[in-house]
Amino acid sequence: MPQPPQMHSPELTIVLPTFNEAGNLAMMVERIDAALAGIPHEILVVDDDSPDGTAAAARAIGRDKPHVRCIRRIGRRGLSGACAEGMMAAAAPVVAVMDADGQHDETILPAMLARIAAGADVVVGSRYAAGGSAGAGLTRTRARGSELATRLSQLVLKRAVSDPMSGFFMLRRELADRVAGSVAREGFKVLFDILWRVGPQARVEEVPFTFRERQQGESKLGFVVTMQFLGLLVSRLTGGLLPVQFLLFALVGFSGLFVHLAALYVLAEVGGLSFVWSQLAATLIAMTTNFLLNNWLTFAHRRLKGWRVLYGLVTFCLVCSLGAVANISVAVWVYQFDKATMLAGLAGALMSSVFNYAVTKLVTWQDV
Repeated sequence: MPQPPQMHSPELTIVLPTFNEAGNLAMMVERIDAALAGIPHEILVVDDDSPDGTAAAARAIGRDKPHVRCIRRIGRRGLSGACAEGMMAAAAPVVAVMDADGQHDETILPAMLARIAAGADVVVGSRYAAGGSAGAGLTRTRARGSELATRLSQLVLKRAVSDPMSGFFMLRRELADRVAGSVAREGFKVLFDILWRVGPQARVEEVPFTFRERQQGESKLGFVVTMQFLGLLVSRLTGGLLPVQFLLFALVGFSGLFVHLAALYVLAEVGGLSFVWSQLAATLIAMTTNFLLNNWLTFAHRRLKGWRVLYGLVTFCLVCSLGAVANISVAVWVYQFDKATMLAGLAGALMSSVFNYAVTKLVTWQDV
């Protein structure tokens, strides 16, 4: 059984962000130790309080292998945030990030470390560089989605990186210190955000690898992750002026307009209810759907569950009611200047959107 050399100062920290990966951890530790035999290293498991006992499994491994440590995140969730915390807790001057599901090829870690030693700032484990392959690790649908996301990322980054969506990369610790605090906490594509933050002056190199099939567990990729990534792209196109969460919040609010109109039509035109009661009911229905969608999508990393959903719904509706007052107040104030109806309406809508987002983020989802 490969064992790392006893040391006090590791040359490399491998961060493994996890959620429900208990069945894969022992295998990953063995593989990493074998690949890095002779290289002082530590393995840092950053777990988002997995219900399958991933953190307990990591601690159990650590009792026999002191170079394996675990950070269990309580009340926080999201791969980007886990990666940032792991990088900040690293003891080594070089940090690698890779998945704990066995799909990333740990045997290229020494080659990646050699590139860093030769002067690279960031080294990407690439599926699409010459000699690399997505292999059996991606279904046809995921492969097409990954290809599209890669092309969009390259357009935003304006950098010739073949796999900016890779979850397998290595960078210098001082560079991680510089960018970790500003990396988006929501979403899964942390490398894309790091490359956007470091700018064109950073030296980025790639090492090809073959993406392997997952051994146990399920992929975390889904609709929520896809929407968060698209929000991240738009956010970076604005130079980071519009946060990802605000863009998703605004998208949900826009969808609520159609929910409101549909409910109003059914209640008033089909059901024969009076307009006043129909409007009131349609407003409550739209607020409820907006809350549920925001809880599922916008604030997925702080998703409310159980009785907290009821508390969240009540506070969300109360805040949005105050937002409606702010909307009207600002719109009337703007309208007084030049009687521009559409401009006044837009100003009011923008005010209520910002108000609702900022306050519900603090009150409903308590993002502090």
